[in-house]
Amino acid sequence: MVPFSDRLREVRNARGKKQWEAADTCGVALRTYQLYEQGKNEPNIAKLIALADFFDVSLDYLLGRTDTDPKL
Repeated sequence: MVPFSDRLREVRNARGKKQWEAADTCGVALRTYQLYEQGKNEPNIAKLIALADFFDVSLDYLLGRTDTDPKL
């Protein structure tokens, strides 16, 4: 299972998005989002859903429960 922080960074880079864009989408400060990618903080369920929608991936993929994302 891939750690959430690694998967989050991976999918953001694959989509060509900036950290501030992801932070803005889920309604958190840039620093808070950076802590997600560093594995020092985790988003609540509402923010997870917003991130999955923003990156157009399933929650299972974003959370590292599956390695299959046909869009990457």
